[in-house]
Amino acid sequence: MSQEKYDIEFFWDPICPFAWVTSRWVEKVAQQTSYSVDWRFISLRILNKDKDYETDFPPGYEQGHTAGLRFLRAAAKVREEHGREHMSALYRAFGTHYWELNQQPGLRKQLGTVEHTERCLGTAGLPTSLASAVDDPEWDSVIESETELALSRTGRDVGTPIISFQPPTGLSFFGPVISRVPTDEEAVPLWDAVIELASFPGFAEMKRSLREAPQINVLGTLESNPVMEDWEAGSRKAHKPSN
Repeated sequence: MSQEKYDIEFFWDPICPFAWVTSRWVEKVAQQTSYSVDWRFISLRILNKDKDYETDFPPGYEQGHTAGLRFLRAAAKVREEHGREHMSALYRAFGTHYWELNQQPGLRKQLGTVEHTERCLGTAGLPTSLASAVDDPEWDSVIESETELALSRTGRDVGTPIISFQPPTGLSFFGPVISRVPTDEEAVPLWDAVIELASFPGFAEMKRSLREAPQINVLGTLESNPVMEDWEAGSRKAHKPSN
């Protein structure tokens, strides 16, 4: 861990659409304030290692969560060899080569591959040879350690993203889970409102399971009037296997 102090630690898994949306908001907040951001790791595959993917998640989630873990292996190697200052650019490059693309068949299956990771590394200005780390499970201990750090600050019944503000002793919370990126004008007031609420010593949770799908291009869910759906444990309830 770098000795440099950061105002915000953002724990991200690249495969999580809500983490991506929230990260774009946090980037806007950082650009308009003096806050520094450290982009740290959390793996949904590790977080859900004891769950049965066939019964607890819709089809495809295990493949997606595994792809996210594989990409984080390369990110861990980048951080170790080139510095944590490259994490923002690498995360943004993943978005360029996935979240911001038009919806197309087979695109999701490329995630976590050496070829897709090479494209992300190249866009981030990093050596593409680092992509081979996606096949190296030795990096999993680093990712699991940071996943456990995030959970130690929030409790275990959470998902992604996790944000720590003024770490290590400041506020930590799961989310905020938002489905659309705030405008430049909305970004800082929304952040201030979240921090004000989370600062209250007795505050624990504000939640609803009705939500709109993440407004992200590659998912084909960008809509002028999104429909609210019932979600459960981070996934669309109607898409889960019936017991």
